[in-house]
Amino acid sequence: MPFLSKTLARVKPSPTIAVSTKARELKQAGVDVIGLGAGEPDFDTPDNIKAAAIAAIKAGKTKYTAPDGMPELKQAICDKFRRENGLDYSPDQVSVGTGGKQILYNALVATLNEGDEVLIPAPYWVSYPDMVLLAGGTPVTIKASLEAGFKITPAQLEAAITPNTKWLIFNSPSNPTGAGYSRDELKRLTDVLLRHPHVWVMTDDMYEHLVFDDFKFCTPAQIEPQLYNRTLTCNGVSKAYAMTGWRIGYAAGPVELISAMRKVQSQSTSNPCSISQCAAIEALNGTQDFLATNNKTFKRRRNIVVKALNDARGITCPTPDGAFYVYPSIAGCIGKTSAGGTKISNDEVFATALLQETGVAVVFGAAFGLSPNFRVSYATSDQALIEACKRIQTFCAGLQ
Repeated sequence: MPFLSKTLARVKPSPTIAVSTKARELKQAGVDVIGLGAGEPDFDTPDNIKAAAIAAIKAGKTKYTAPDGMPELKQAICDKFRRENGLDYSPDQVSVGTGGKQILYNALVATLNEGDEVLIPAPYWVSYPDMVLLAGGTPVTIKASLEAGFKITPAQLEAAITPNTKWLIFNSPSNPTGAGYSRDELKRLTDVLLRHPHVWVMTDDMYEHLVFDDFKFCTPAQIEPQLYNRTLTCNGVSKAYAMTGWRIGYAAGPVELISAMRKVQSQSTSNPCSISQCAAIEALNGTQDFLATNNKTFKRRRNIVVKALNDARGITCPTPDGAFYVYPSIAGCIGKTSAGGTKISNDEVFATALLQETGVAVVFGAAFGLSPNFRVSYATSDQALIEACKRIQTFCAGLQ
């Protein structure tokens, strides 16, 4: 339509939301669908967090707060960073937004000018490039292969940096692959960044607590203190605390950047929900015992899915370090024809045929910047995962 902005024409709707919406619509129409597209835990929010929210309602904490978060929550965030990451921030270095997505978007809007480049390792979360485009910047992807464990190398990072590079967006453990960078791997990347002082780092640490086996989480400013003054360390309560619908994300960084982000937020949404903020205080300050229990469940589900998908003909599925996703390759399926008569020319066609012929909803790899793959979220019941994987195996066995 002619009155819509040219900027809007540069972006597309979120493919992950589109898959989840399609799965819901089919279920409502009576189709037997197993949705593996949604990136949210199937666990309920812990009782102590819900109780804190109820207490806040009863106490009348239903008014506006400071635009980017109430002081008590900012202090809890400072305490969390000090306790868990060895990072010292003061409350004026903290911003709280309506989910992690708003935090990232505010930072990009506050800093990007036309011609500024943002480095984004691929596979990436679907929203990164489009948020950069909406903010007037240019996304530049760095492709990490399955053979490299879906992680970029220092040489790739060095080669991608130009005089126009303003940000590197860094996500570990990753959505969509679950790949995590070890301390040594991350140190080699931060060594590159030290040679380019004009490049800032935006971390997305949303899956910090969702790690398995012997993997140890670390974040760039923790590994390289010299990057502290040009790093925005972003996190939130959505994934680890099963609080996706509460919409609370946060970040800490230099005061000047946080102030600029506050200005953006004050003229867009203003403060996040006051009740959600009170719940987030309890999430960060309260018991963390349930994290280990939840991770044990996620690890079991990961192992079920990885084994089952590797048993499917034409699929190769690496074992992730964290998050609750796997990102299998379907290179062995490309060029074949499904039992329903669909020629599998790419991963989007594969995902569409899989949904139509088996009722399993996954997100195609092109949406994440690396093909031919698809993403499975295993944040659902063991029973659903086992049945879904059986259907995927049957679908792949029928490819000719």
